[in-house]
Amino acid sequence: MPKAQKLTLAVLIQAALITTAYASEQSEAKGFVEDAEGSVLFRTGYLSRDKKNGKADTSSAAQTAMVKIESGYTQGIVGFGVGIIGDGSFKIGDNKNAGNNMIPRETLNGKENSGDTYDHWGRGGGIVKARISNTEVRYGTQVLDLPVLASNTARLVPEYFEGVLATSREINGLELTAGKFTKDQYSDQINTDGRHLDRAVVWGAKYKFNDQINASYYGLDSKNALERHYVNANYKQALANNSSLTYDFSGYHTKFDANAKTYSATGTVAPDYADSMIAGEEKTNNIWAVSGTYNTGNHNVMLAYQQNSGNVGYDYGENADGGQSIYLPNSYLSDFIGNDEKSAQLQYTYNFAGMNVPGLTWTTAYVYGWDIKVKDVTDSAQEREFFNQVKYTVQSGFAKDASLRLRHSYYRASDAYQSAYIGDTNEWRIWLDVPVKFF
Repeated sequence: MPKAQKLTLAVLIQAALITTAYASEQSEAKGFVEDAEGSVLFRTGYLSRDKKNGKADTSSAAQTAMVKIESGYTQGIVGFGVGIIGDGSFKIGDNKNAGNNMIPRETLNGKENSGDTYDHWGRGGGIVKARISNTEVRYGTQVLDLPVLASNTARLVPEYFEGVLATSREINGLELTAGKFTKDQYSDQINTDGRHLDRAVVWGAKYKFNDQINASYYGLDSKNALERHYVNANYKQALANNSSLTYDFSGYHTKFDANAKTYSATGTVAPDYADSMIAGEEKTNNIWAVSGTYNTGNHNVMLAYQQNSGNVGYDYGENADGGQSIYLPNSYLSDFIGNDEKSAQLQYTYNFAGMNVPGLTWTTAYVYGWDIKVKDVTDSAQEREFFNQVKYTVQSGFAKDASLRLRHSYYRASDAYQSAYIGDTNEWRIWLDVPVKFF
């Protein structure tokens, strides 16, 4: 185990044993039943990609119910609990051109997820958990929200990981994390280990210095795939009239194993790279971004700059490292992660509470990327995306917290980058979410 992982685990154990300066979460436990929570999220989802240049379109529509039931912790020095998470879904329409990680397909000729789409399907799993003081350990099926190992939650149902995760908040303002996962199930997969994860070890820490400054670091070692490190620093500056400026820096360093899948490698690659996407030798990538966000009243404006370096782009999701593991600002339909790519973004968000329509927001953004290296073709490819999203959340009444989200992306790339990445696309995403709380 790398030294960084050993150090983090040691700190987690020690933190659980020290006396803290603030209240213990476990000491306030009410009981296994008394603190139990149960809910279901009904989601109707539609995702359509209108492809250009002769590429086949993809579209999917489906309905799901995502259930989460979790007990509280038993009382005592060490508390114990259990929980389940899962989803039951059915498709809407034929979905003959389904794709986009929305609807699973049957196995065809021994190849998973390549046959006809399922009419209905179900997935899920359970957890067991334990807590001492402010340190919690969870084992089982989980939805992860870590910068280096994040579940894709941008489809009909979430990506599931199976393993153990420890989180410690023994020191005020400091959160330590360590875990190990051995299964990865994508949003459109029935197989509970559809991504064929060998072993992914994660570790990290985030610290809130005060109300203005936050910082974090996370690491990932995915066996036979990659080693990844992430850093972030965020500073919020208060201005007059309740306005603010927020400065943010984030970045990843990734070393890909020779057996990892990499879409955009340059330099020496294996002879069958075009078919396998496996470079056959180690590749490295560095990607970082800086952004500044100005907020005043109901208006929010962000400027961001993002840059890649190394001999491969920032590839993720193909190496059992999470389908949403890109905590960077220039990420919409495209993530602007091409080899050596630079990109700049202007984003604007308006909250219609300023027009007496609370719950309604609109976000628009334009991102332009340039200087993309495409193997054996060019080192100056370009891409651009115009993004718009409108979301309304019901604020009160029987449908409180129900939401409707409409999202559209207009994406175009230079000829040299068409086959290497997404290709010219007009995309629509429509989500109707209705949450219901049982207890």
